Amino acid sequence: MIVCGAGVMGASVAYFLARRGVGVTVVERSGVACAASGKSGGFLALDWCDGSPLGPLARKSFALHAELAKQLGTDYGYRRMDTFMMSARERGAPTGGHRVPAPHWLDGAGVVTAALGTTETTAQVTPARFTAALLDAAHARGTKLRIGLVEGIARRDGAVGGVMLNGGETLDADAVVLAMGPWTGRAVGRLPLPSVYGLKGYSVTLAGADVPAHALFVDYRTADGRAFEPEIFPRPDGEVYVCGMADPAPLPDSPDGVEVSEVSCATLARAAGRVSSTLAAARITRRQACYRPVTDDGLPLIGSVPGVAGAYVATGHGPWGILNAPATGLALAELITEGAASLVDLRPFDPARLPAARGG
Repeated sequence: MIVCGAGVMGASVAYFLARRGVGVTVVERSGVACAASGKSGGFLALDWCDGSPLGPLARKSFALHAELAKQLGTDYGYRRMDTFMMSARERGAPTGGHRVPAPHWLDGAGVVTAALGTTETTAQVTPARFTAALLDAAHARGTKLRIGLVEGIARRDGAVGGVMLNGGETLDADAVVLAMGPWTGRAVGRLPLPSVYGLKGYSVTLAGADVPAHALFVDYRTADGRAFEPEIFPRPDGEVYVCGMADPAPLPDSPDGVEVSEVSCATLARAAGRVSSTLAAARITRRQACYRPVTDDGLPLIGSVPGVAGAYVATGHGPWGILNAPATGLALAELITEGAASLVDLRPFDPARLPAARGG
């Protein structure tokens, strides 16, 4: 069995397959969690996807995160959080005071407008460490990691025969899972899969801010009137992660080609500093950018590739990739080993629901 991609989706699929005794090789071109899985926020919510097809997947996954935090035996920053909505401006301040009781450290120009979640309904992980913990646990059960660029899927009699790597090598396999985020479509040649796009965003990591486990979602206006919604996630190791600047820049050829905008990162840091004097005094230790994989209808692709026996896909999770990775991995492992997923109904995420990309 080959899993293409060592992000959180590939790591989760590999882990749950390995637990079922399946021999897995994970193929990755750059490194573990080298793209969005290593640069995202890691925010988890029990019920924020309710009312959409993602609702059952998210609820199962939220529960799995709590189980995995115990099973994996590794500290990767899992903890429960309280979550708040705020309004803030780059200049001046919103009118009126806090509308709900505000944490003491939010002493800047922002106004807390609502409580969005409690320790019963919201949590976090540090994504890169979570992804590595899954792969380490899979490795302990025999999973191998191979660095290489997947250039296509080898087929024999209409079924999967393995993957073709750069340099002309073919790795034989009777089943392949495609989990390469927004690069999935570029790597699989003419497989009949819907389009997967990359949505670029920026983030900064701040150090030197001792703040509690409070996630913040901020309605923010810059001095020139632009609106965006920074998200602020303090982490257990003392760092604070801030993200939220969207960018229409096209997807590069590889994660190594993702460019970082100093201006966008500076805007994020200023926004954090406006809501808290502690964050204003913190220093930036990392400036990052990544592309989250999205589909035409906003739902992920989880399941069998139409018309190609032994080919499976897990990508397109948008902003909820870290949250929904455990349930995606377990459900797909069930589908592969048992012929159907019992954890959750995968029909809403069937790749066949959307037309194949042109050329697929």
